[in-house]
Amino acid sequence: MNTRDLSANIPYRAGRGIEEVARDLGLDPAALIKLSSNENPFGPSPNAIEAIETAAKDVHTYPKAAHTDLTAAIAAEWDLSPEQVWLTPGGDGLLDYLSRAMLSEGDRVLAPDPGFAYYPMSARYHGAVVESYPLSKEDGFAQTAPAILDQYDGQRFIYITTPHNPSGSEMALEEIEMLAAETDSETLIIVDEAYGEFTDAPSARRLLDERDDIAILRTFSKAYGLAGLRLGYGLIPAEWADAYERINTPFAVNLLACHAGLAALSDDAHVEKTVETTRWAREFMEEQLDARTWPSGGNFILAEVGDGAAVAEAAQKEGVIIRDCGSFGLPECIRITCGTEESTRRAVDTLNEIIGGD
Repeated sequence: MNTRDLSANIPYRAGRGIEEVARDLGLDPAALIKLSSNENPFGPSPNAIEAIETAAKDVHTYPKAAHTDLTAAIAAEWDLSPEQVWLTPGGDGLLDYLSRAMLSEGDRVLAPDPGFAYYPMSARYHGAVVESYPLSKEDGFAQTAPAILDQYDGQRFIYITTPHNPSGSEMALEEIEMLAAETDSETLIIVDEAYGEFTDAPSARRLLDERDDIAILRTFSKAYGLAGLRLGYGLIPAEWADAYERINTPFAVNLLACHAGLAALSDDAHVEKTVETTRWAREFMEEQLDARTWPSGGNFILAEVGDGAAVAEAAQKEGVIIRDCGSFGLPECIRITCGTEESTRRAVDTLNEIIGGD
């Protein structure tokens, strides 16, 4: 028995982990630093850890009350009704939920290239045809409404990533508003703000008060340090918010994630420390790395180093795990997550030695 044809789906390749690299290279895991997956270098909030430990005794129960409490807290944070918050298993879960709610067989979607591999994967899983709009290195991966509209022809979804992964470029709120105004009423603009905490640019949240064709993706994986719990959410127009109950996988967001997310929301100091360190690390890498970089609004920097795979492999041997960007169609580039001050300095020193030795 065979699966259906999945050949169009390019598998999502996550950054390599410390244990994996240490085993392959015969290195001590304690000597490695991982700057390949855009994770929080400080880990989760102590409040979240305590909440997980307290809730562990209740994992035999379904997370109905915890789900409701977290939804209400997020709604209050964004000044929305609870019905406008869709909790999901990771930000990628929201992509699936929107596809379930909106896509029909044969619908077309428009995704950025380069971009997050799961945009086209999720759309294809739900019978859609994937088309793309380019973000080019030559113009700094600029994201503008006119450039996207050049590729627009009535597609059901348009995916926007701001800040964009892997480049770090951002799409101004005015450009998103222009794009929504110039597209059909049945075209949904999905604004992926997974890295939104790391930028001073405003969220697209304001547009939800004015439009019913915008949905916003947020996550607890980055600034909140809860990547391993797979917790994300969507901010949704009130007009179709009640579709959630019809497409939500029963109890998809687990009990520990709900409790941890609620606790993490209360720890502003942890997020502030993470964001401040990220901004320092971005500036340090832009100034000190002996390679071309692009301005970034995320918790990472994209750098052009010639042969990204070779540089990443050499860095691994020196105990620094970074991401080569061949899977994004940028084989000449690497992506470096912002770490602590110590790990960021070590990464830059290591990479400069490698780049200088080429």
